[in-house]
Amino acid sequence: MQILGWAVLSAALALAPVARGAQEHEHDHDEAPAVGATQESHEEGEHGHEEEGGVNLTPDQIRTAGITVAAVEEDDLALVVRAPGEVVLNAYRTRYVTPRISAQVTARHVTLGARVVEGEPLVTLSSVEMAEAQGALLVADREWRRVKRLGRKVISERRYIEAQVTRQQAFARVLAYGMTEAQIAALLEKGDPSRATGAFDLPAPQAGTVIGDDFIVGELVEPGRVLFTITDESVLWVEARLNPRDAERVEEGAAASVELAGRQVAGRVVQMRHRLDEGTRTLGVRIEVPNPDDLLHPGQFVTAVIATRERERAIAVPLTAVLRGADGDWQVFVEEEPGRFEPHEVEVLRAVGDRMVVAGLEAGTRIVVRGAFFVQSELAKAGFEVHNH
Repeated sequence: MQILGWAVLSAALALAPVARGAQEHEHDHDEAPAVGATQESHEEGEHGHEEEGGVNLTPDQIRTAGITVAAVEEDDLALVVRAPGEVVLNAYRTRYVTPRISAQVTARHVTLGARVVEGEPLVTLSSVEMAEAQGALLVADREWRRVKRLGRKVISERRYIEAQVTRQQAFARVLAYGMTEAQIAALLEKGDPSRATGAFDLPAPQAGTVIGDDFIVGELVEPGRVLFTITDESVLWVEARLNPRDAERVEEGAAASVELAGRQVAGRVVQMRHRLDEGTRTLGVRIEVPNPDDLLHPGQFVTAVIATRERERAIAVPLTAVLRGADGDWQVFVEEEPGRFEPHEVEVLRAVGDRMVVAGLEAGTRIVVRGAFFVQSELAKAGFEVHNH
């Protein structure tokens, strides 16, 4: 029994260091996260601008990016109606190019889609009528120069006036047939009868884009034939169709916007139709829309949002303040403190001119109204760096 007792005691003493080592190992394992947390805290200190959910910007970044912050306030805003619409040419900024006399097309100088400036030659025509008119002008001009040089003391008053009138009529005829004053001046400069070939250029009547051409070189064209259609697409029209009840709530000059592919373009109502469309039983409303970015094109279908006479209290922010977040929802950037910006989800209710009516913001909240895209880019970059770190 004594031998057995010594054996048990010896075994216990031998196992004691092993147990103590296991306990120390477990203790070290429990404390390991604290070491990791210290390291993580150090990393966060190195990337203070990458805090989850927001981004910190330096004063230099804010100034360089042109970031502007403003407090949102409730405003007295007009209620709106929504209606389908179609982008159409602005007829007041569209011109047809047509010959005034029968002529043959001898040369083309521009193609479909070309941007032209006023006075730029578009097409060269040749006409027998023009050749006769050019010849008559050269003869009349030469006679008028001679009579004028001799003067009223040598030439009778009747002949003097006849020469003057004949020259003016010949000039007017060539001008009416389609030559410009610059082309006529070039014809008369040398007074060479061989220059009366009947050739002349049709110039662009305005600056714009060639959106239509309908001829082939060598073709004989008649007066009034539309050879080119030129339009200035910097300002277009949207023809919206409203039911009579909604149309009664709208007036000329009202603010409006056009929605296309998730983008809004501000405009205004310039005309209200007074005749009901027999097929759709709707009234037409014409909206004038600036198109500096060439976003809109005739024939596109859009949604028109038109302000009515009715008003409501709501918060509206500039279009530039609202962006799509990574999840596809609308958001603005709230200034939590100077230089610290955090995304804040909002609900876009509608567009009113160059502003968006939103829900989810309280009056007095300071948000980025200019430069939001830069803030969003910095936030995305910060998140990317944290993920890869």
